[in-house]
Amino acid sequence: MATLKELRIRINSVKSTQKITKAMKMVAASKLRRAQEHAEASRPYAERMERMLGAIAASVAGTASAPRLLAGTGADDTHLVVVTSSDRGLCGGFNTAIVRAVRAMVGELKSAGKTVKILCLGRKGRDQLRREFGDLIIDTIEEIDKGGLHFDKALAITERLGAMFDEGAFDVCTIVYNRFKSVISQEVTVQRLVPYGAPGGDGDDEAAADTGPRAIYEYEPDEQEILAELLPRNLAVQLFRALLESAASEQAARMTAMDNATRNAGEMIDKLTLHYNRTRQAAITKELIEIVTGAEAL
Repeated sequence: MATLKELRIRINSVKSTQKITKAMKMVAASKLRRAQEHAEASRPYAERMERMLGAIAASVAGTASAPRLLAGTGADDTHLVVVTSSDRGLCGGFNTAIVRAVRAMVGELKSAGKTVKILCLGRKGRDQLRREFGDLIIDTIEEIDKGGLHFDKALAITERLGAMFDEGAFDVCTIVYNRFKSVISQEVTVQRLVPYGAPGGDGDDEAAADTGPRAIYEYEPDEQEILAELLPRNLAVQLFRALLESAASEQAARMTAMDNATRNAGEMIDKLTLHYNRTRQAAITKELIEIVTGAEAL
């Protein structure tokens, strides 16, 4: 049975923990508003660019002059999986959901006889995946959001992916990230980056539902020149959008997790305080009984 001193120490320890979780919740809430605004602002541009590229790509798909980012390498043997996770923990199931989806995806690809490579954006995803797929991880890019999440950082990663694709390091590149839905809901999203896939594929229900009439455009210069310029730009835009969605989802998950932790700490403090008061009352009662018993013995 715990002594009164041990109970006091434990109550003070839980109170200190509660102060930390409450402060982290407030910090995450303040960061979430800005991250959510950036993520939501990026969606219309990224979705519209995909639709426009889909219309142009449809006219040149299958031709000999189609860019490699559209036509691909002609093979489907080597897959690069870009895993977007966080560099810090205490964000609930944010990283676990990503890792679970990546494990299932890698398992399916390996069972189909494909070669898989993993590029981790964030430490936590790497730490969990390297226990099982350590030999597949080619590199980890950390602290992407340090100093603010800017387009230049996504552009640098895009240039690296483009160089790897030109060298023949992979045939298909897919990114896995958490899409921000609400404060309490983040959806694991799998999106193919290379070769470019027209909207409506890979489970894009919103784009697939857009079946209304479309405008007919005439392009100057021709479609091949436009695609050669816009496909790398679209790759950077989609990657940047994924990073923004992941950043917003991370802060939402951390705010929710810290709110639950603060609430649980409060409940534990109440239980420990009740136990402390009962133990103290029992000790006082025992002392009084000993005093009365001693007095009667005299």
